[in-house]
Amino acid sequence: MGLSCLLPRGVFYAFPSVRETGLNSREFAHGLLQSEQVACVPEEAFGVSGEGYLRCCYATGFEQLEEAVERMKRYVGTLCN
Repeated sequence: MGLSCLLPRGVFYAFPSVRETGLNSREFAHGLLQSEQVACVPEEAFGVSGEGYLRCCYATGFEQLEEAVERMKRYVGTLCN
């Protein structure tokens, strides 16, 4: 979908970077929730060094993950066009 992502190691979270979109992590998370009903946490909530990243929990079923990724992809597409 055009977002780089830190590979998780021993946790149930992915940490995609939203810097390429031109939005900060809070703006992106809010827009994603409003537009696509996908919830994730802006990493800035865990400290200023997390700005530009999201915390996305993937401790759910594979079908739900596929749907969330498709919705995120659709949202990113609206930002980059």
